[in-house]
Amino acid sequence: MGSKLIFLKEDNRIITGLVDEEGLAEVQVDRLDEDSILGNIYLGKVKNIVKNINSAFVEIEGQKMCYLALSDVKAPVMASTDHPGKLRVGDELIVQVTRESTRNKAPLATSAFSLAGKYVVLVHGRKAIGISQKIRDEERRKRLKELIKPFLGDSFAFIVRTNAETAPDQVLEREVSRLVDEYRQIVEFGVHWTCFSKLYSTPPAFIWEIRDSYSEDIEEIKTDNEWIHKQLADYLEEFQPEDMGKLKLYKDDSYSLSKLYGIPDKIEKALQDRVWLSSGAYLVIQPTEALIAIDVNSGKAIAGKTAPEETFLAVNMEAAGEIARQLRLRNLSGMILIDFIDMENEEHKKQLMKYLAGLLAKDRIPAKVVDMTQLGLVEVTRKKIRKPLYEQVAD
Repeated sequence: MGSKLIFLKEDNRIITGLVDEEGLAEVQVDRLDEDSILGNIYLGKVKNIVKNINSAFVEIEGQKMCYLALSDVKAPVMASTDHPGKLRVGDELIVQVTRESTRNKAPLATSAFSLAGKYVVLVHGRKAIGISQKIRDEERRKRLKELIKPFLGDSFAFIVRTNAETAPDQVLEREVSRLVDEYRQIVEFGVHWTCFSKLYSTPPAFIWEIRDSYSEDIEEIKTDNEWIHKQLADYLEEFQPEDMGKLKLYKDDSYSLSKLYGIPDKIEKALQDRVWLSSGAYLVIQPTEALIAIDVNSGKAIAGKTAPEETFLAVNMEAAGEIARQLRLRNLSGMILIDFIDMENEEHKKQLMKYLAGLLAKDRIPAKVVDMTQLGLVEVTRKKIRKPLYEQVAD
C-alpha cells in the first residue's frame, strides 16, 4: 500500500498530512497570511560582522536580519565590493534562507544557494556531482552521473535526489535544464537588482510536500478544497506532469476528508507530552530551548515478567520505533537526548542502537544516532529545517 498526501484548509491554515499504512506519518501546518522565507534567494547587504563567532548578519527584504556563518562563504556571488578577500560591512551578495527563524534565533542564510527540483538539486559553488546514498545500485549511479555531467557549470554542480532512481532520462534532463536556466537568471541579472530584493521565490510551503516526498511511495494526492486543488494542479502541470494522475479532488458532503483521516485530532494528540505504547510503557517528550528530551518509562510493561533484561530490550525496541515516528510527526530536530530503560547486556545495547540508526536512516530529513553517553543517554541529531509542529500550531 502506497502513501497519500492529504491537503486540508481550515480557516487561514493549510494542513498537509502524509498518511501511510501506520497512519499519520508527517504533518505540516502553514498559515495563508504568513509568507515563509525558507528557500527564498535575496540580494542582501552585510550589516554587521561578529568576529568572535565568525559570523555576519545580512539584511534582506523587509528589514529581516539573517545569520551567515563566515566559514560558509566560499564562492559568494557579489553585487558590489571594492576590495578582495573577506566580507566587510556594506558588501552586497546573493544569499538564500536555509532555516526559518525560531522564537529566539534569526533565520539562517548561506551564500552557497541551491535550486531544488524533485529529482535534482543545483548547488552554487559545488564542483562535483553528488548522488543520494539511498540510491545503491552502482549501474544506476553511474548512469545518472553520465546523464547529468553535460550540464555541469564552472560555478555549480548537482546533487541527485533519491527520486531520480526510477525517473525516465527525459524527465531528469528537462528538470536539470530548467534549473540551469533559473540559476543563470539569478546570477547574471540578480546582482543588478536593488539591494534587499527577492531574486527567487520557492513555491508555497505546502507544495514542498509534493516536490520533496518520495514519488514512488506516493500513490495519491488528495484535497477537498477547489482552491488548493487548482494550486496543486498548476504546479504539477508545469513542474511534475508525470504525477498529474495522482491528484484527486475529494467530493463527499456527507463525510469530510478531515473526518475520513482524522488529521486535526491526530495533531492534537501529537502535541501531548505523553505517548503510550502497546506494551504498557510510555514516552514522555519534552522540547526545551536547548534540546529535546525523551524519556522511556516502563509503566506496566514489566509487571509480572520473569526475564526483565529481555523485557527491557523488547520495550526499548518498541520505544525506538515510536520515537522515530514521533520525530517525523512532530518535526522535532536539533539535539535529542533519549533516556531508554537501563540495560546491562552490551549486545542488547548494540542491537538497540543499530535498530534506531536504521529507523532514522529512512527519515527524509537527515537524522542520525551520535552515541550513547556514559550515563546511558542516547544522543540523536536531526537537521533543523522547518518549525516543529508545536510552533506551527502556536503561531
